[in-house]
Amino acid sequence: MNNIVKVKKLNEKARIPCRATEGSAGADLYACIDEPVTIRPGELVKIPVGIAIELSSPGYAAFLFARSGLGVKHGICLSNGVGVVDSDYRGEICVGLCNVSDKEYTVAPDERIAQMVIMPVCCASFVQADELGETDRGEGGFGSSGRM
Repeated sequence: MNNIVKVKKLNEKARIPCRATEGSAGADLYACIDEPVTIRPGELVKIPVGIAIELSSPGYAAFLFARSGLGVKHGICLSNGVGVVDSDYRGEICVGLCNVSDKEYTVAPDERIAQMVIMPVCCASFVQADELGETDRGEGGFGSSGRM
């Protein structure tokens, strides 16, 4: 993949994603809203960012992550953990936010609300099998490998 992601503004107020520093893995996404949106404790909201993107290959996807400052300082997280924008999606990107704190939080227009990272994905084929290969771990899960 080349390092170009085409961005189409769907709203004249939308901002093009950008990385805050040269070393930033993620590009900031900005709330494209006309008025502030208050998220009450335990509430879920969907915030548009006013853009659509085109990735150059089906071997890549855009992943949306919480901004650490919003999560750590205010308890504002992505409602689905990590958002996934598939390479063939051309609609508006929206960010689902949830408030896991005990205080209201107000999202301001043009506020940075998430970060987008472009990453390769393995486009696997799935086949049904009657047997799976043996491993040392076997069927052990959820803490079965012990605590370090």
